[in-house]
Amino acid sequence: MDLRLPSLPEGPFEPNWDSLKKYRVPRWYMDAKFGIFIHWGVYSVPAFQNEWYPRNMYIKGHPAYHHHLETYGPHDKFGYKDFIPMFTAENWDPKDWARLFREAGARYVVLVAEHHDGFALYDCSYTKWNSVKMGPKRDIVGELAEAVREEGLAFGVSYHRAEHWWFFEGGMQFNSDVRDPRYYDFYGPAKPSSTQPDEEFLCDWLRRACELVDKYRPQIFWFDWWIEQPVFEPYLRFFAAYYYNRACEWGTGVVINYKHNAFPEGAAVLDIERGKLDVIRQSFWQTDTSICRKSWGYIRDHDYKPAGSIIDDLVDIVSKNGCLLLNIAPRPDGTIPEEQRRILLNIGDWLKVNGEAIYGSRPWIVYGEGPAKVVGGEFREEAGEPFSGRDIRFTSQGDTLYAILLDWPGDEANIKSLSTILKLYPEEVGSVEMLGVEGQLQWTRGEDGLRVKMPEKRPCDHAYTLKITKLKREKGH
Repeated sequence: MDLRLPSLPEGPFEPNWDSLKKYRVPRWYMDAKFGIFIHWGVYSVPAFQNEWYPRNMYIKGHPAYHHHLETYGPHDKFGYKDFIPMFTAENWDPKDWARLFREAGARYVVLVAEHHDGFALYDCSYTKWNSVKMGPKRDIVGELAEAVREEGLAFGVSYHRAEHWWFFEGGMQFNSDVRDPRYYDFYGPAKPSSTQPDEEFLCDWLRRACELVDKYRPQIFWFDWWIEQPVFEPYLRFFAAYYYNRACEWGTGVVINYKHNAFPEGAAVLDIERGKLDVIRQSFWQTDTSICRKSWGYIRDHDYKPAGSIIDDLVDIVSKNGCLLLNIAPRPDGTIPEEQRRILLNIGDWLKVNGEAIYGSRPWIVYGEGPAKVVGGEFREEAGEPFSGRDIRFTSQGDTLYAILLDWPGDEANIKSLSTILKLYPEEVGSVEMLGVEGQLQWTRGEDGLRVKMPEKRPCDHAYTLKITKLKREKGH
């Protein structure tokens, strides 16, 4: 039993919450607004239902269990480990990925370094079950980090080792290769999900996390939900102090993403899975969601979201002091499906026109106006009403206000908030333009708001940004 822990680097942070609450979110991250998440691993080989196939295939009665029996045979003869040689990445070009992400308008990239299945996509010292020794026989994290940084983007990792404690528990209930002692170092511990990890597992979890930090210097370290279990708390405090102190050595601002209440307010950045907020949050936050409605990993029957709805979500999230981490799902050979590439490039085309209202922006007095109500909370991204031309979201930079129309409003847009809000905050409207359109637009301001005549030609295919400049506060306000 190896219970050794890494040594805490010298620096301003101690492994207690009072010290860790002195953390400050780096400006580069607050300015970036849009990142790419990548779920790519052995689970992309069976490509059935979703990236939880390695768990579900061992749950009797589950569709993945029956699919596995019918397609690959008994679980003691062909188990999840047997997909590893098929995860080849033979057509993977990390430089092509990085160029695509830059063209998509992303400013940061987060790769799943280890998912719940326990197969590490990096040169891990603590397991032979990694992409350097098996499968692709390449350091996927290292190669992608280099390519992404060459394109001027920030690089991060996500780390799901905590969930591995129970991920393969189903395979212990019947005759499967999970019960074979030869593969315990891959499938184990395979404990019931109702139990808490032991000290050996927790020390191993921490050592692997710190190794990722030291080897690859990620600027983002993303955690899934299960770290909120009480036994992780002291290990999380140690890791955060370790990572933040390393970042001080590097002279780089870094981010830890967490879900629910795993970290206290101010010690890291909250992440909301497949959901948004319905108000402006004072502390910066993030949504993570997938380009596919059904899965995070590659499957053969993806149901893709249209680019327009992703753009609307990005705008809504940014107006509420958040950023969007959008997941893609490459094939096991390392290629990104054409429809995913097309959606990413469509988003990039929109940002080329409207990025001024997104990158580096901050929330305004109110996040927006309009009839469509966003339902706040995780896993509720599809619960709200569709946006219309009367739905507007605001961002700001200095004295410039951006009013982003989430659909084309017709011949005229009416921004009511520039009547009601400005009764309390009197300001002067100097000029009104639309990003991507030459010249100024005609406008009038009255008791019912700011009315703006729309240009004859639309500058892009989705949301449309009005740039309202010279918003000067009157003296005494």
